Amino acid sequence: MFSSLDVFVSLFIYRYLRLVVNLYAFIRLRPIPIPEAPRLTSKDVTVVIPSIEGDGEVLWDTIRSILETEPHEVILVTVHANLFRAQTMVKLMGTSKVRIRSVTHPNKRRQMVRALPEVETDITVFADDDVLWPSTLLPWILAPLEDDGYGGVGTNQRLRRAQSPTVQQRMYGYLNALYLERRNFDCASCMYMDGGLPCLSGRTVAYRSAILKDPAFIKGFTNEEWLGRYRLNADDDNFITRWLVCHDKKMGYQYHKEAEVLTTLEDNPNFVKQCLRWSRSNWRSNITSMFCDRHIWRKQPWSTYAVHQTTLLQWGFFWDCMIIYAYLISTEGWDDKPQMIGLASLLGWMLVSKFLKLIGHYIRYPVDFLLLPVSILFGYLHGLIKAKAMLSLNVTAWGTRDGADSDDAYRMIRVDRTSEESGNDSILEPACHHESEKGEYHCGIIPRKPLQLFDQPP
Repeated sequence: MFSSLDVFVSLFIYRYLRLVVNLYAFIRLRPIPIPEAPRLTSKDVTVVIPSIEGDGEVLWDTIRSILETEPHEVILVTVHANLFRAQTMVKLMGTSKVRIRSVTHPNKRRQMVRALPEVETDITVFADDDVLWPSTLLPWILAPLEDDGYGGVGTNQRLRRAQSPTVQQRMYGYLNALYLERRNFDCASCMYMDGGLPCLSGRTVAYRSAILKDPAFIKGFTNEEWLGRYRLNADDDNFITRWLVCHDKKMGYQYHKEAEVLTTLEDNPNFVKQCLRWSRSNWRSNITSMFCDRHIWRKQPWSTYAVHQTTLLQWGFFWDCMIIYAYLISTEGWDDKPQMIGLASLLGWMLVSKFLKLIGHYIRYPVDFLLLPVSILFGYLHGLIKAKAMLSLNVTAWGTRDGADSDDAYRMIRVDRTSEESGNDSILEPACHHESEKGEYHCGIIPRKPLQLFDQPP
């Protein structure tokens, strides 16, 4: 059987192999360069911005930064209640390149789909209403799409740091910045290793319009189910990422300063609700990817190990305690001095591992290194957030945005099975019409009777 030393070594390798390999991959990754004579230009891009408020200084800045990249058009999709506000804002901006559309309820999936029939370009870029684009973004995000095998391309993201922040804002802003730094690190590393990504983040992402306009995609996108009991309309970017994997479309990730998008996150106590929402999304999507779709095991084995399975198995405080305990048990026959030297080395490595992938952030903002204990403590406490998320996966509340939760039921609708039992056309069928090598379908479930997508404004 296994000795205690075997157990310690196994735990240590499981815990840190991905860190070491990902560091190598992160250093090695290079973005796909812009071709000298690109086939795709900014005029081939329509930008779709789902928004609830429909106006405001942040949204104004977002649209201005996007217009500086000279896309073909921008389509802003808000809700009926804020349609007039959006129209007024765009009129004050004095641009003819922004069209406004609306839906009844704040629902990002429906808002995205609302714009698709009016997209006339080969490429559609979805952008959140609180991002800032560099003027150099579009050539970089279009470069991978010169290859017809690519279906979507993401960008690296950084935090828009608050000006003259309070102590509370600085603390939460620091944790937000590290979240984005980790995400950039994981995306870049997985992209190098096997072309996989945890998720093509909807903050800014480019897709081929033909994929998004495919009736099968729209049907699956607007009728996804969770646990066979709820129609899920949250987690939009996760669904599209899985769809691309299902349909053998390559994904790109342009880790480059000129493709760096700035975004805002919660720098107040709502930060915890934000983390809870992210964690629920990770649980739902990664479970679906690993145990329903199952394509990632074959197509993205490293990404599955390095990212997807961590949702289920990576609990920082538990693993650190287990590794220390296993070391002490395996070395209990050693003399005190070598055992303590080994323990000190182990603890030193564990400390270094907490910030090694974040070193880029600390180089840019050295003063933040003083907040490292906050990051380590939150990393352990995040296990509680993750556990709460696991126990509330049927909740889709935004929790941090005014108006976002007024119609929360529309983002997680309980499926009525009575009509199904009576034999009408609500019987379930696969959402992904991609056949595997064995002729099996693996991508989720949708009802044959789709939701009504569009409502006319009053």
